[in-house]
This record gives sequence, C-alpha cells and structure tokens, in this order.
Amino acid sequence: MASISGFPEFLPEGRMAEMRAIDILRSVFELHGFANIQTRAVEPLTELSRKGEITKEVYVVRRLHAEAGDVDELGLHFDLTVPFARYVLDNAGKLTFPFRRYQIQPAWRGERPQEGRYREFWQADIDIVSESTLGFHHDIEVVLVMLEACDRLHKELGIPPVVMRINNRKLIQGFYAGLGVADPLAAIQIVDKLAKIGDSGVRALLAEQGVGAAEIEKILAFASIQTSQDDIEDRVRSLGVVDELVEQGLHEVQALFTAVHHRFPDNVVIDCKIARGLDYYTGSVFELELSGLESLGTVCAGGRYDSLATDGKRTYPGVGISFGISRVFAPMIATGVLVASRAVPSVVLVAVDSDDQRAQADEVATALRARGICCEVSPNAQKYGKQIRFADRRGIPYVWFGPVLGQVKDIRTGDQEDADAHAWSPDPQDLRPVILRRDA
Repeated sequence: MASISGFPEFLPEGRMAEMRAIDILRSVFELHGFANIQTRAVEPLTELSRKGEITKEVYVVRRLHAEAGDVDELGLHFDLTVPFARYVLDNAGKLTFPFRRYQIQPAWRGERPQEGRYREFWQADIDIVSESTLGFHHDIEVVLVMLEACDRLHKELGIPPVVMRINNRKLIQGFYAGLGVADPLAAIQIVDKLAKIGDSGVRALLAEQGVGAAEIEKILAFASIQTSQDDIEDRVRSLGVVDELVEQGLHEVQALFTAVHHRFPDNVVIDCKIARGLDYYTGSVFELELSGLESLGTVCAGGRYDSLATDGKRTYPGVGISFGISRVFAPMIATGVLVASRAVPSVVLVAVDSDDQRAQADEVATALRARGICCEVSPNAQKYGKQIRFADRRGIPYVWFGPVLGQVKDIRTGDQEDADAHAWSPDPQDLRPVILRRDA
C-alpha cells in the first residue's frame, strides 16, 4: 500500500526517541504543577471554523453511511487550545481555578506536507486558565516553563539552543488603531505572513484592505523592530503613534521581557512582527525558533487569550504555549540524527532450554520484571547459539540461561556469571535504551 504523505511513522528505535522527548516535556510540566488531561479528537465544525484563518485546513469527519442531518458536522482538532477551551466550559464546576493543565496529543491540519510540517503531528501544550481574571504573571510563567523544557531537550537530546520571540497584541492593535487602520485584525493576519510573503506581499495585501501608503510604511517600520535590550518603549514611541492600547502593550511586553531575560538572557528577543494569526489572542504572544534552523520556522508558540472560553455568562481567560514535538523531532528521527541504542526495551532475553522447560523461563522473567528489569522469553527452544543471535539482532545485551539460580551472559563481551534472578541487576547504563544523538 502506498504511503500517505504528512503522516510520519517511525521504527521502534525512532519512536523511543520521540517518547523520550515527550517524557522530558511531561516531567518539566509536572514539576511546575501542571495536571495532565486528554481531550477528544473531534470538535463541532462550528467551533473549529470561528478561530481565524485555519478553516481551510480542517479535516472533516463523518460516519461512512451517515445521512444528512444525522449528527452535527465534526472536524479533527487542528490544535489543542480550542478543545481545551471547550473542556474548561464543560467541566468548570469541577475544576479549581486557576487551572493548570498540560496536554500531549496529536492534532491534524490538511496543509501541504514539507520539512517540519505534517498533516498529523504531536503537540505539547501548557495552559493556565482562571475565572473572570488571570494575573499577568502567568504570561511570564508559561514562557519560563517552556524555556526550561527546551533547555532540558537541548542538554539531553541535543536540539539546538532556542530563541523566544515575544510581542503583545495590545501593542499591535493599539498601533494599528492609532494609525487609523479600519480592520486591525485583518492587518494583524496579513503582517503575520511577513516571513512568508515579504515586504512587497504585505504592502499589496494591506493596500487591498484600504490601508494608505504612509500607514503601510509605518506598519512595516513597526514590524521591523527587534531588540534584546531595554529600548522597546523608545523605539516604538519614535514612530509617533499614540493610543491607550499602545501604552498597555508596551508595559506588558517590557515586563515579560525583563522577567524572561533575567532567567534566560540569551534566549529572548522582543520582535514586533510576531502577531499570531489566530484571532483569539488578546495580549502577550510568543514564537520560538531553533538557532541555526530558522528555516524550520516556528516550532513553539502561544499567547494570552481573554475570551476564548466563555459561555456568555462567565469568561475564563487563559494563557498558554504549544511545543511542536513532531515539527522538531520528526526530521531528526527520519534522518537518523536521533535514535535509540536498541529497538526494544528488553535488556535480557531468557533462553528456553526446551519446550517443556518454558515455565522455568517464565519464572525467571517474572522475577526480573518484579524488580523493574525489562525482559522477554525466547520465542523458541533452538540451540543456544541461535537464541544468542536472536538477542543480538534485537539489540538485547544479556541472555539468561537456566532457572532462577542460573547464569547470565553479556553477549557483547562474552562474560558469563552465576546469577540469582531475585538479586541480579544489569549495568545501570543498559537498563533502558539510550537515546543517541548523531551528527547530521
């Protein structure tokens, strides 16, 4: 059967590398008190289609023999923020606010597959949501938590150092409003495409929206501001645009920058072209790139949303950030840059002397597993040499011979010793597969 592009699948040693990345992310999130949830794969199309320009990429789901009007039209979720907002509304009476959650699941987008972009992909999200009001310090917190996770991924799995680019939607909207732009949201979505279509493309699209030439030049001058210094206020004000939202946005982006720069001075930049095209963002916005792999684009992003989750009576503001697991790790796994040291978790193969001795081998395996040692029993009772070769093909370093009080052989060195399955342990470095980083 022909493969379907955009739906990455890995051999076991590749999936182990991916799972190690997931384990690192999960452990950091839990260290900061985020609780795990899982939401359904589908949401009503009415919900998925009101969140910005993503509607053309939504996969529609229906029963093969469904008749018109049988059920509401459903689509696969394209991110984890929209289903999380629905989850909060469904469970608001049972949650304690501020509610801190992390979610690690696949999502789906019907876009053109390319390096780092897939139709099915894994994401890792953290969000903090509250009822009515949510302190700005949580904007700072989610950025710091994600940078801590990225630092772990850099040190343990060798991903490149990261750069977190931050901005604020209040600042952007206030700037556009101060210029007299009639539809700031449309302008935001256009400027968000700057990296893809360039200055000329942005000029043309803004002109189509009725934005004047002088205003377009100020928008591009604003979008060109990047700084890792404490000069954002002077640089924005030098453009001569005055609006109350500009002042609020400047205050928030400066506060976010100062806090993050104190902890990660080499990993944060204020970048005024960062806008985030989805229309639910209302304050801080952030995008993260890998240093030296900027061509891969944004691998982690998020921001503040004050009204995404609302039932009309109550509003649940939140802030969150999403890390693209597949975007970062699928290319590394597919090219062999990241791989597990063996394809199976088993560290021991328990040899079978004969078919009528399989119960004895099972007893040895049970004793080893009771102590957290992953093992498997040989599938057949061939000669020991063939069972050893079977273990070698699977990357299993040890073979056990005989009963619980038997012998264990390190097939890499040939060393063999008497051992008790209730007491013996392998070399700690062999206990679990090691994730190896190889030069591309």
